[in-house]
Amino acid sequence: MDAHMTNDISAVMKALGAAAKAAAHELATVSTDAKNQALLAGAKAIRARKSDIQAANDLDVAAAKEKGLTPALIDRLVLNDERIEGMAAGLEAIAALPDPVGRVLADWDRPNGLHIRRVAVPLGVIGVIYESRPNVTADAGALCLKSGNASILRGGSESFRSSGAIHACLVEGLKAAGLPEAAISRVPTKDRAAVGEMLNMVGVIDVIVPRGGKSLIERVTADSKVPLFKHLEGICHTYVDDAADMEKARAIVINAKMRRTGICGSMETLLVDERLGADALKTFVTDLIAAGCEVRGDGAAQAADPRVVAANDEDWDTEYLDAIVSVKTVAGVSGAMEHIQAHSSGHTEAIVTEDGQAAETFLNGVDSAIVMHNASTQFADGGEFGMGAEIGISTDKMHARGPVGVEQLTSFKYQVIGTGQTRPA
Repeated sequence: MDAHMTNDISAVMKALGAAAKAAAHELATVSTDAKNQALLAGAKAIRARKSDIQAANDLDVAAAKEKGLTPALIDRLVLNDERIEGMAAGLEAIAALPDPVGRVLADWDRPNGLHIRRVAVPLGVIGVIYESRPNVTADAGALCLKSGNASILRGGSESFRSSGAIHACLVEGLKAAGLPEAAISRVPTKDRAAVGEMLNMVGVIDVIVPRGGKSLIERVTADSKVPLFKHLEGICHTYVDDAADMEKARAIVINAKMRRTGICGSMETLLVDERLGADALKTFVTDLIAAGCEVRGDGAAQAADPRVVAANDEDWDTEYLDAIVSVKTVAGVSGAMEHIQAHSSGHTEAIVTEDGQAAETFLNGVDSAIVMHNASTQFADGGEFGMGAEIGISTDKMHARGPVGVEQLTSFKYQVIGTGQTRPA
């Protein structure tokens, strides 16, 4: 790229950032009704412009097939009637959520008569960098708006036309509510230099949320000067305790792995209490193989079924995102927790047991963003948590951890109310 092109993109991004920052200042104090009106009008526009969105998506899908993208990537890109309606319904669901801005998180009085309260406020400008899923345009823009934040959205080049058509509907909603169009901004170029600009927009973008594959997250993590809400991988574990209900465990294991293998909440390693014995281990392995899953396992798993491929050290640290699972026997809850501590990415872990004490030990002792008892790891999702939707999953340990919904897209400030108090010397 020549210097002229680089300068052009830099100028475009600076202008985009300045407009978003001005919009964020306005959004911080707009009414709940205005935000909801924009979201509902945006949903109406998506339904009204369904044919435009579908036509844009058809062009994106055709180009993706010409480029030879994998069927899995194309599936993420494809929009149909159901998915388009899902976007519209998602905006309505976010509009129905309580407004997270202005919540009094805590308040107290001091002996000197000062009243102090901690109040939720927007973060400011949120940058969202994502790959092929065009529906993220609607979800991310809506979540940021509901939480009083301006957003700068940079979707993948494969979904450029689709995202543009969806973004036009969101802008129509903003106009209908009298809100600034820059409240939901979209990077108007496929050029990757725009991503580099975003990662350096300190003082303009307050936080960046990367959504995509490992290479994208690694690049953003390495290069960003702006704080991030992110997760690198979803190496999720399910541990079946010797006190598990076997029928319950079998259903959970199959669902956790096979419902959707390509999501970050998919189980990648199954840990089985060695006290359950070879028959139980064989049952889990047989179920997984029958469901079309390749099983890689330790010596016990191989002994239980000759179809099990020998696992190597790398398998315990791999996010397959495919119909492949690693199986290992462990010595009870402590053995499971030891393995998870050594190999987990901090995303989601589950225990299957009818022993309440074992469950509490696991829930309290495992240091991951989401820890479950007697449930599939596939529930690791903001919508399933009743949060309306999520902008992503965070495995960091700042205030946003696990599903990042509207509440996590706020910070807080302290308001101190006095009656004329002065501080003594």
